[in-house]
Amino acid sequence: MKRLYLIILSVLTLASCVDEVQFENTPEGNMEALWKIIDEHYCFLDYKAEAIGLDWNEVHGRYRGMLSNNMTSPQLQEVLCNMLGELQDGHVNLYTAADVGRYWAWKEDYPSNLNEEIREAYLGKDYRIAAGLYYRILDDNVGYIVYHSFSSGIGEGNIAEVLHHLRLCSGLIIDVRGNGGGQLDYAQRLASHFTNERILTGYRSYKIGTGHSDFSELSPEYLEPSTTIRWQKPAIVLTNRGCYSATNTFVRDMLCCPNVRTLGDRTGGGGGMPFTSELPNGWLVRFSACPQYDKQKQHIEFGIAPTIPCKLKAEDVAKGKDTLIEAARKLLRE
Repeated sequence: MKRLYLIILSVLTLASCVDEVQFENTPEGNMEALWKIIDEHYCFLDYKAEAIGLDWNEVHGRYRGMLSNNMTSPQLQEVLCNMLGELQDGHVNLYTAADVGRYWAWKEDYPSNLNEEIREAYLGKDYRIAAGLYYRILDDNVGYIVYHSFSSGIGEGNIAEVLHHLRLCSGLIIDVRGNGGGQLDYAQRLASHFTNERILTGYRSYKIGTGHSDFSELSPEYLEPSTTIRWQKPAIVLTNRGCYSATNTFVRDMLCCPNVRTLGDRTGGGGGMPFTSELPNGWLVRFSACPQYDKQKQHIEFGIAPTIPCKLKAEDVAKGKDTLIEAARKLLRE
């Protein structure tokens, strides 16, 4: 634990400043500071160069030519946000007093595969709520859980009560579509109820230098089984592009558990742990600093493919049906 703590502390130190270089509070100074922060501490530059052809040096020259000394703060923000958008990373944000720069194309450019009104209809009016978990037993004796956000806390007692209530069901559907993430602890806590033994779920590494390839050795990540009730029957996790960050990790971990499959669309990704740094003008930039991998040591930054691909069909929506829920119910009945 001490070694892991020291590594994390070193990452926080790296992410909190731009080493010892001082930049002026000018459009050029702020742009150079931001570019250098990403160049030295962002964890996916090599991977994005391979996956999407990103050339961070070329980006520097292109956006440097868009600056002028008399540009306004909104104009500077637009240039800097567009520059960060080249990373195609939803964990990269620029925080100003007026707005939050963000990259949402990772989900906006894809079908949502979710109709909120229809999902609410499946829950009905008599559903139960245990902290962040909304759940009920469907009329074919399939348990159904909706978890909207891992920012909504859940405890061991909550999960145990939910699974105890659903214990006679033939199978379980966990719907995390549109869950944009939150606390990783809650994601791991829920996943721990689906394995009876300690299992390897993936790896993580840490930035230990300013070079694009300066990382620690891969550290294995394990999922420990819950000490309370554990689900022993088939379970299906419903996914879409809105599954991001902690939810992306949850899906990764659940795929390592026995009797669990995923159904739907590729998750949105977000495989980097975010950290924050400050520009000369006080604006804050959040960026991915620690990459996560699956148990095959592959990046999960661009999402995780489902076990069973399934799309929401317009004809089902017209009938008030959810294609993914119905497909999961059929699989669990069979």
